[in-house]
Amino acid sequence: MEPEITQAALEGTAPAHDLSIIGLILHADIIVQAVLLLLLLASLWSWAIIFDKIGRYRKVSAEADTFEDEFWSGRSLEELYDRLQGRASHPMALLFQVAMREWQRSIGKSNVATSGARLQERIAQVMRLTLNREVERLERYLGFLATVGSTAPFVGLFGTVWGIMNSFQAIGASADTSLAVVAPGIAEALFATAVGLVAAIPAVIAYNKFAADMDRFANRLEGFVDEFNTILSRQIDEGQG
Repeated sequence: MEPEITQAALEGTAPAHDLSIIGLILHADIIVQAVLLLLLLASLWSWAIIFDKIGRYRKVSAEADTFEDEFWSGRSLEELYDRLQGRASHPMALLFQVAMREWQRSIGKSNVATSGARLQERIAQVMRLTLNREVERLERYLGFLATVGSTAPFVGLFGTVWGIMNSFQAIGASADTSLAVVAPGIAEALFATAVGLVAAIPAVIAYNKFAADMDRFANRLEGFVDEFNTILSRQIDEGQG
């Protein structure tokens, strides 16, 4: 009789819930699934931005090092400008190129002795505009990382709250508060918060690092602008003398 009793007990037992990641996703409420999908897409796009920025920032930094070596090598500015014609591919070289283009256009049209101050002002203005445009281009999509880092935990929390509400409704309908009934619904709900944190933490870390890198690089470009303006100002003064 003992085997028959055991078999009957086994047949009356509620089926075990799948608490794996895939199982939690498949058995979650449709709203929770939508939250998880949104967080997954945000995380994938964040990682795509992170890898792109890592490669891009390393490249522009290395190119700036090479350009500065050439700029301070003693080579004439006109020779360096002629060599870069149409091939400036990083911010520092573009700053040099637009400044030299304005310099040569102004020299060809007017006398430096009579328009030195206006020429220097125009060169400073075009360099500043180029600097702002290039910094803005390098900072593109960093705002998305900041948004994901600040909102993803709350989006995940929304999914958790929604899932817990559904779990309590199911508990009330079944009038069963055993752990086997409560645990799956709570696990599904808390999984949304976990996914939100997984999406937010890398985005926050990456944003802080890239923002610091951009501050240093922007300061480096501003320093180059000041140094180049000083060189051009010296040449203007020599022309006036």
